[in-house]
Order: sequence, then structure tokens, then C-alpha cells
Amino acid sequence: MKTIDDLNFNGKKALVRVDFNVPLDEDFHITDDNRIVGALPTLKKILNDGGAVVLMSHLGRPKDGPTDKFSLKHIVTHLSEVLGRQVYFADDCIGEEAKSKAERLQSGEVLLLENLRFYKEEEQGDRGFAEKLASLGDVYVNDAFGTAHRAHASTAVVADFFPENKYFGYLMAKEIENAEMVLNNPARPFTAIMGGAKVSDKLELIDALLEKVDNLIIGGGMAYTFVKAKGGEIGQSLVELDKLDLANELVKKAEEKGVNLVLPTDAQIADRFANDANVYDGPNDQIPADQQGLDIGKDSAEHFKDVIMASNTLLWNGPMGVFEMDTFAKGTRAVANAVVAATERGAFSLIGGGDSAAAVSKFGMTEHVSYVSTGGGALLEYMEGKTLPGVKAILD
Repeated sequence: MKTIDDLNFNGKKALVRVDFNVPLDEDFHITDDNRIVGALPTLKKILNDGGAVVLMSHLGRPKDGPTDKFSLKHIVTHLSEVLGRQVYFADDCIGEEAKSKAERLQSGEVLLLENLRFYKEEEQGDRGFAEKLASLGDVYVNDAFGTAHRAHASTAVVADFFPENKYFGYLMAKEIENAEMVLNNPARPFTAIMGGAKVSDKLELIDALLEKVDNLIIGGGMAYTFVKAKGGEIGQSLVELDKLDLANELVKKAEEKGVNLVLPTDAQIADRFANDANVYDGPNDQIPADQQGLDIGKDSAEHFKDVIMASNTLLWNGPMGVFEMDTFAKGTRAVANAVVAATERGAFSLIGGGDSAAAVSKFGMTEHVSYVSTGGGALLEYMEGKTLPGVKAILD
């Protein structure tokens, strides 16, 4: 793997794709800077070598070109603070201002370009757009694992213009290294914990994991599709009625592969979708018609904990309930506590980005697991065995 350790950046201008798609509040203050902090080691290596850095990223999903709320200018002050040096800003990612500011950049200086997605050409993977970006640096570094599954101009196409000068940043390299270890060299027993709303969102991942894991725990909204498929009464709980046969097929495949498929048996049942709902624990296959399950129950949490504590490799993707509401965060917190305890005992725990990363962050547990991925969708696709365009572009 070609990483930035293979190059001294002295006198070089590095065009670095980062993932600074960070959440902002209504006053444009960053509410979670993990993605920025994750890129710092790469940026500091380049700058300490005596190189200059041109940063490119997206922010949000702007639909109609430049929009103030999606401008990367809002992160300049914070980025300057955590990097410990002034960060210059170009109010476009291509064009004359970007070009002239990039050209004037001196050793040890940093320029942040405006949001790439203000141009539709970015998501279209437009070659002409990628070429304009490429003209801003003489070395390309991809450190944006969170967008590595997208064949966008800045993640896949731009690398074509640096055939001998393209590298993985530290964050990208670490993500791939950890994913590879879990996929191909896990310490046994290997347990995957899948949660979230829909089986369909994780179908390919579950199918791929059944070839690799010893235990597969399924919680969250997707579990009710399995309960319904077995003939259970699930009330108003989330369900994919067109996936009932598929759920039964996955249960059968797990049996054939000798995988211990662990499903919840009880739920925290609520009379409505609200933090102040009336709730009680009960069997998840006997939920009244006017009620719904919004979290796993205590018995399921205990069972999941036992399986997790007996494991030496853990992959967790997706919450056990509506953890954003404190009333329905108990199951997700119980799983998080078990993962932390297993990690402290010596297990390796990989948290698969997205809501799982948000959950461990909410519970203050980020530092107590082995690794928290910055790329939810990218990690899922990598675990499914798919080739990520952003990774392939550097390896080719």
C-alpha cells in the first residue's frame, strides 16, 4: 500500500482529499469534529516535511450550486485552531482564485477550497472538472475514507492525473488495515452486531458476513422483519413485508454455515414514537396492534452481552433502538458497554461508522473501543467485498 510515509513532501504541493463533511448547528458551529481530527496526522506529516497543502472536501448535499449553509468557510476558524496554523480559504474549488491562491502557497501553508459539490461535475465524476482540480497540486493524497465508495471526480478520477504521485493518507490506510484484519484475519470467536432500521440496507453485508463470522447478532428495527417472518405479532413496529421470505432464508443460511444467529426475544414496547411514551418490556412477538417496539428489552440485552463478552473480534454496525431518544437508548448503551468491556479484556472492536459511531460518541466511549471507522457506507461496501473506487484509484 502506497502511503504518505513513502514520500518526503519537502517543496511539494499536496492536493489532499479529506472528508470534512461535519455536522454544523444553526450558528455554524461544528458539533462533532472527529472527521477533522482524524485527518490531522496526515496534514501534519506533509507540513512538517516542508510541503504545502491544498484541501478539498464536500459538505452536505447542496442541490442547486453554491449555498451559504453548505460553505466550507464555516469550518476555517476551527480548522486553523486544531491544526495550529492559519488556513487560507478560496471561495471556489476551481477557477482563477483557487488557481492563483494555490500557486502562491508556500511551504508549511494550507489552503482550503470551497465545497466540491457546488459543482454537479464532482458527483458525476467529470474528467474535465477533475483535471482542473489536479492542476492545483503536484502530489495527490486521498485521506477521505468516508467518500471512498463514490466514483466522484475528487475521489477516483483526479488520481488519473498523478500516475506516479498518488498516495493514501494515514486515515485511509488505517481504515483499510483494520477492515482487512477483521475480514481476513479475525481472532475467534468473531461476532458481528447488526442494527438499524431495515434488513434491505444491510442485506449484502449480512450475506457476506455469514461466510466469515461465528456469531451474528441482529437488533434494531430490522429484527422485527425476522420476528414477523416467524409468525410473531409485532404491532406497529418497523417491518419490511416484502423481505419476510428473505429473512427466513438468512436464518436457514446461518444454520447451514454453523453461524450462531442471535435475535432479540423481547422489546421495549411503547404506545407511541416519543421520548415520553408509556413503555414496558415484553415479548417482541406479542406486541399489541396499536403499539410498537422501539428498543431491545432487558433479556435480549443480557443475552447479547454474554455473546459479546465471549468474543475476540467484534464488528458493530447499527443501533439496537431509537438511541437518539434517551428512553430508547438503553439497548444500544448495553451493547456499547459490552463492546467496551470485551475490548478492555483484549478483544478487537471495530465500530462501523454512521449511527454506531454516533452512539459510542454520545455515550463517551469512543476512546474505549479499538477503532471507530469514519466511513459508514464505505466500510459497509468494503465489508461486502466490493471494490471502492477511491481505494482502487490509488492502487491502480
